[in-house]
Amino acid sequence: MPINSEVDEWFEAYDNPMKDVVQAVRSVILEDERITETIKWKSPTFVYKGNMASFNPRSKQHASLMFHTGASIPGDHPRLEGGGDTARYMKFGDLAEVEAGADGLRAVVAAWCASRE
Repeated sequence: MPINSEVDEWFEAYDNPMKDVVQAVRSVILEDERITETIKWKSPTFVYKGNMASFNPRSKQHASLMFHTGASIPGDHPRLEGGGDTARYMKFGDLAEVEAGADGLRAVVAAWCASRE
């Protein structure tokens, strides 16, 4: 898991009731060794040959992950929400939802990476 110390520092200062859920989502994403993380737009952002996704750090009801160009990710990904031409979102309300949705999240990450190779 390629951890970035800048992101670790961000999490140390992150005061949000969804912190554990956000960190669990982070862990699932970073299982794919192609993905790196950084801080962009004042939020953890996941990158592989372009910006893949960022957390909405202000969300207090669920962990909200925005896939910047999620509409272009190939395949059928039922957990991705949203319409329009560009962004898609994935939300997790608690740790059980992260566990239940982990395979779907992994599939989105893999599809993103495969589309960039």
